[in-house]
Amino acid sequence: MRPLFIVAASLGRERPLYYKPMAIKSITRSYSTDIDLHHLRVLDILLRERSLTRAAKVLDVTQPALSKTLAGLRRHFNDPLFVRVSNRMEPTPKAVELARPVVEILGQMRALRSSHADFDPRTSTRSFQFCVIDAGIIKLLPPLVNRVMREAPHVRLRLVQLDGEHLESWLETGAIDFATGSFPSLARSIRRQPLWVEEYVSVINRGHPRLSGNPTPREFAAENHVLVSTLGTGHAHKRVEQAVEAAIPPDHIICRVPIFIAAAIVAKHTNAVATLPMSVATVLAKDLNLEIIRPPLKLPKIEIFQYWHNRFHREPANKWIRSVFTDLFRRPAARPKG
Repeated sequence: MRPLFIVAASLGRERPLYYKPMAIKSITRSYSTDIDLHHLRVLDILLRERSLTRAAKVLDVTQPALSKTLAGLRRHFNDPLFVRVSNRMEPTPKAVELARPVVEILGQMRALRSSHADFDPRTSTRSFQFCVIDAGIIKLLPPLVNRVMREAPHVRLRLVQLDGEHLESWLETGAIDFATGSFPSLARSIRRQPLWVEEYVSVINRGHPRLSGNPTPREFAAENHVLVSTLGTGHAHKRVEQAVEAAIPPDHIICRVPIFIAAAIVAKHTNAVATLPMSVATVLAKDLNLEIIRPPLKLPKIEIFQYWHNRFHREPANKWIRSVFTDLFRRPAARPKG
C-alpha cells in the first residue's frame, strides 16, 4: 500500500510541503520550543484569516517571517496546525482545539495591560492603526496629525488599506485600533459613535463650457461622469453610487475609479462631472481649482461613525484616540440611531 501524505500549507508561491503521517515528530528538537504572545497572536490571526497572504498583511510582516513563526508553532504543538485544501488553509483538529484558549489568553493579557497601565499621550510611543476610505483621509488626516504632533509628539499613526471583508476581524483582534466611515453591516459587537452626516455635491472643471451653479436634471444627465466605486469595502457610499447610476445614461459614465481624489483629478483635466462628499469636495475644489455644483438628484445622506471593538472599549490608549476624534470631528447634529 502506498503511504498516505498530508499536504501542509506553504508560504508564498513555493511548492507545498508534504508530511508523512506522524513525521512531524521527527522534526529536530535543537530549536527552542518556547512560544510567546506573538506566536499566539499569529495563531489567532491564521485561524481567522485562513490565508497566509492575508495573515501577513494583517500582522504587517513578511511571509518568510510568518513562515518562521508558523514553523515554531508546529514544532511546539507537534502538529502541522494548518493544511491546504484547494486554495484555502484549513486548521487541523489540534488547531481548532487551541482556538478558544488562545483567544482567552490574548483577551486576558489585553485586559491586564489596560487595567494596570496608564496612557500618557505626552510620553507614549504607541502606534495607532486605523482604516478609512480616501475621503476620510482628505478630511481627517491634516487636523488629526497636527493635533497628535502637538499633544502626543512620540505617538505615530498608520493607515491601513480598507478591506471590507476583513474589517470586522481586524477590529476584533486588535489588528487595527479603530475605523472611520459608514459600515452598516458591522456586527453589534463593534461599537460605534456618530461623528457627522455627509452630504454629496458635484465638482467640475472651473470654466466648464456647459454647466455651472444649479444644472437641470437634463443638463446634468447629458454630461459625462466619473464615478467613485467603493466595491468590496462595505461602505455606505454604495448607495450614492447607485443613485447616480440610476440618473445617468450608462454611456455617459466614462470612468470608474476606486478613490475620490482620482475622480476630482479626472474632472479637473476633462469636462467630466465627479460627485463627491461635501467635506472632500470643499478641500479638493480649493486645491485643484474646481467648481462645486449642486447635483439635481435626490442623493442619500451618509452618517459617518468611528468604530471600535467592545474588547478595547476601556483600554486607555484606545479611549484617548477616540476622544481626539470626537473632539475634532463630531458635530452636534450627529446622534446615535435608536
